[in-house]
Amino acid sequence: MYFSSVNILVDNQSWVLPHATILYKKLKEYNLKVRFVRSQNDLDYADVTFLLGCTQIVSSENLAKSKHNLVVHESALPKGRGFAPMAWQIINGVNTIPISLIEATDKIDSGKIWLKKHMCLNGNELYDEWRSIQGKFTISLCLEFILSYDSLVAQVQKGEPTYNKRRTAKDSELDVNLSIGEQFDLLRTVDNKNFPAFFYYRGSKYTILINKLK
Repeated sequence: MYFSSVNILVDNQSWVLPHATILYKKLKEYNLKVRFVRSQNDLDYADVTFLLGCTQIVSSENLAKSKHNLVVHESALPKGRGFAPMAWQIINGVNTIPISLIEATDKIDSGKIWLKKHMCLNGNELYDEWRSIQGKFTISLCLEFILSYDSLVAQVQKGEPTYNKRRTAKDSELDVNLSIGEQFDLLRTVDNKNFPAFFYYRGSKYTILINKLK
C-alpha cells in the first residue's frame, strides 16, 4: 500500500459523521495510522486528509500537512460547484447524480478529479435514505483512493463552472398554490428535525413532517 497515514476531518455536526466513523474503522483494518479530528487545528502531518462535510475553509498551512487533501462532491463538475449539490439536483428532479473525489484547493471545488461514480436514485428516497446512499458512496470513494492509488490518474476539470448557493431553512418553504406532487422532490430534501417543510397560510406559519410508511 502506497500510504501509511490518513486524517479524517469533519468540522461540524454533519450528517456524514456516522459514515466518517465507519471509514475510520475500515481504514484501521489496513493497519494505517488514522486520526479522526473535529477541528482543522488538530490535523496531524499525514499522507492523505479526507475533508468530509466541512463548512470551514481549511487554511493553506493545514492543507500543507498532507500530500493529498480530498473532498467528496456530488455534481458533474465543474457544473454545480458550491453548496448542497445533491439536494439541489434532487429538487430539480435529477435521479442519476455524479459523485467525485477531488483534490482540495484554495478555489472552491476546482481541484483535479481522482475518482467519479454515479448514484442512481429511484425518485422516492426521503432525506435519510438518500443521505445513506450518499454516505456509502463517500466511504467507497475514499477507500478506493487509498487502495488503488497507484493506478489512478487525476483529471483536470473542463468546462464553464456553475455555482450553487447555500441552502437554508428558508429553502424548505412550500407553495400553498402548488400540489404535493409538484413539490414532492422538495419534500424529499427536508429534514423533519432540523429544517422541516413549512408554509404560510391565513396569517400563520405551519410545518409539515414527511415520513415513508412501510
